[in-house]
Amino acid sequence: MYISRKLEDAILRNLNSREIIAIVGSRQCGKTTLIRHIFENIKEAVFLTFEDKKILDLFVHDIDAFIVSYIKPYKYVFIDEFQYAKKGGKLLKYIFDTAHTKIFISGSSTIDLTVQAVKYLVGRIFVFSLFPLDFEEFLNGKDAELFSFYKKNKRFLEKIGTENHFHFDNNQVSKLQDLYEEYLIYGGYPRVVTSSSIEEKKLVLKNIYNTYFLREVKDILGLVDDYKLSQMLKALALQVGNLIEYQEISKVSELSYQTVKHYLSFLEKTLICKLVKPFFKNKRREIVKNPKIYFIDTGLRNYIVDDFRSINERTDNGSLLENGIAMQLTKQERVFRYWRTKYKAEVDFVIELANSKSLALEVKKTVDKTDFISKSSKDFKALHPDIPLIFCSFHLNEEIKNEVILVEEI
Repeated sequence: MYISRKLEDAILRNLNSREIIAIVGSRQCGKTTLIRHIFENIKEAVFLTFEDKKILDLFVHDIDAFIVSYIKPYKYVFIDEFQYAKKGGKLLKYIFDTAHTKIFISGSSTIDLTVQAVKYLVGRIFVFSLFPLDFEEFLNGKDAELFSFYKKNKRFLEKIGTENHFHFDNNQVSKLQDLYEEYLIYGGYPRVVTSSSIEEKKLVLKNIYNTYFLREVKDILGLVDDYKLSQMLKALALQVGNLIEYQEISKVSELSYQTVKHYLSFLEKTLICKLVKPFFKNKRREIVKNPKIYFIDTGLRNYIVDDFRSINERTDNGSLLENGIAMQLTKQERVFRYWRTKYKAEVDFVIELANSKSLALEVKKTVDKTDFISKSSKDFKALHPDIPLIFCSFHLNEEIKNEVILVEEI
């Protein structure tokens, strides 16, 4: 089953541009499925994979023969698993300067494709990041009718603060909440989303973590034993939505402070985690240093902490809901930060909008009237009166007119 990806439109808009198209992302996020889908719908194209050692060897050891066999006969060439090609960027530059074939490459390692390749391909390549499914893509794959309803009404945020209050059909809202909860619990990896049972979803997540993630990370980092990395990941998963405590992670994982920071940078570059920096204008009152940590996929995060309970049964439901919003903003490639004072007043997200404007979001399982007059709300508005503050709620509260149930696009 193919689930439509938003990135497809961006790629098709560049179908006939001269530049090489590179699609990078974590394992199992759907890169191969996406480029195969594009390949199958155009003519004069060939699909190659560098998992085929014969093709890879020809590319690496006899680039001119590779060009004669696989480049010049076609208008479009798709190369999957490109990260297996050592010095692939230098060879791609040679192909680009030699032939006029449009080339698409995909690979699991952001580092290999953006650092090792791009340094040779400045001005010759467009790099796109593919993430696991965002909520809209997930919904499209789950329920076409509900997806249509959602697409039609998702701009309800524009109604907040006006007299024209938006009214949802309660049955549709209930369905959306149920599916959003499934999305938060099991995440957006396509193979997980299309699994027919809960046990299959858990098994797929286990395989992604053990077979694809730990093994690949272990190989790239040159680790003999992945135990310390596993302990670090579990500590990070338990700190979701909180300021990173480097010393605590170092103690739990038995890794040095500098190694923890190095691994964190690696996890962010390989699209596993997201480090969110603080938003501040007043250094004397506001936090300016430690980032917060979120996972790009909450299903992977929940596997790491071994907790697939429903929202109502969880003690970490607030952190999970917060991670869900961070996950969505990341997949939209939004620029966002968190806000916190030295006196522990805080707001979850401050998002950059167009025209140098910003929007603040506070995420709650349930919002009540006291949230609007809390110390954090009052302190934020006092320091940043020009930034609207909106509350995101999973459960409706009948006392509040302007609830936010799901945020997909702002």
